[in-house]
This record gives sequence, structure tokens and C-alpha cells, in this order.
Amino acid sequence: MNKLEELSKWYVDTELDFDRTLQRLRYRTISQYFKGKSCLEIAPAQGITTASLKDEFETLHVVDGSKNLLNLIPDYPNLTKFHSMVEDFTPPMQYEFILMDHILEHVEHPGAALAKAKSFLKDDGLFVVGVPNARSIHRLAAVKMGYLKSIYELNERDHELGHYRVYDFDSLEKDVVEAGFAVKEKVGVFFKPLANKQIQESWTSDMIEGFYQMGFDFPDNTAEIYIVANK
Repeated sequence: MNKLEELSKWYVDTELDFDRTLQRLRYRTISQYFKGKSCLEIAPAQGITTASLKDEFETLHVVDGSKNLLNLIPDYPNLTKFHSMVEDFTPPMQYEFILMDHILEHVEHPGAALAKAKSFLKDDGLFVVGVPNARSIHRLAAVKMGYLKSIYELNERDHELGHYRVYDFDSLEKDVVEAGFAVKEKVGVFFKPLANKQIQESWTSDMIEGFYQMGFDFPDNTAEIYIVANK
């Protein structure tokens, strides 16, 4: 938890406007999979997605290991916050929909986190998990330019954020299936040829929308990848 509190400062001090834009684009994509009236959001960070989820579910619970980040999230009437590592969390109920976005790359033992998430899910519930993509076009280009030795190498930003690994669809699906989930669908979000800072400094909203739409044509090489699964 001490490590998480240190990392939480990144969201307050360092996060870019385009980082938040990309979060909203991710939400726009995964919202089509929402199910039921109860939702658990695992590791909501500063609550950008939470602000939208509160309008979609009657009961919204969030769990995060950082008290600092939880305190950034407003106390919405239908929201309950839990300060806990997901591996140690015991929820008061099971959920019809669970979102685990940008957490697996942060945990040392992703299988344990996924197994816990599965235990939180109702038998007919739906689980969506998302991570950054090793095969994103900007990482492929970084290898060609000599900035990375491999698309799976952790870059400077990965280290800043405390990442243990970079997933692709195959490795993400492997972990999800080994945890006991059945994969229903895979989806990619945003075709990103440049770093976030470069996009923020020079791209228009039309360019961002165009490359968001391109992501549906090239899902294997998008910046973000998601798996939709059930028990």
C-alpha cells in the first residue's frame, strides 16, 4: 500500500490531459458491455470512469489500495468506497458487472487478482478487463527506432507507473482463462502511432476521433486491449 500511495502522486501531478481523454475513449468502448444494476470497479484511480459509471448502475462499489486516490473521488449517493488491495478484498455482495481496467500490469501475481475478481462476480455476470497493449503501433515503432529492445520491454513510463509487464492479447487471454473465465469477446481501443505527450501537443480533436475509429480496424495494434468474459 505504501508503494501505491507513492504511485498515486502520478495521477495528481503528472497525468496528461490526453491521458484523461484516452480514459474517456476506453469508457466509450466498454460501455456497450454494461450489464445489470450492480457494478464493482477495481482500482478506479482518480475516478474519471467512476464519474460516468455512477449514472449507469444503481449500486456502484469501488476498491483501491490507495487512500489518496479514493479521496479524490466524490461521494456520489450510490457509491461506496473500499480501501483495500484487491487480493485482500472481501466485498459485501456479488456483482452483475465488474471492471478491472489498468490494474493487471501493476500486480505481481495477476492470476491471484483475476481469481479474486471471479469470486466477486455473479454466476450470470460479466467481467471486463483492460491493459495497455505491447503490440501497440507506437511500441512497434519504438523498437524500429531503437528506443526499445522488444515490445515487451518496460519503458520509462512503465517504470514510473510501477508496471511489472506489458500484455498482448495472447498473454492477457492466457491469464484470464487460467483464472477460470470464459472469453466472450476481445476489443482494442485507439490506434496510437505516437506517445501521449506528442498527441497532446499537436493533435486536433478530429485527429483523435479518426484514430479512435481506426482502432476498430486494427485491434491487435491499438494502445489498449480488453477482454470481455464470464464465468
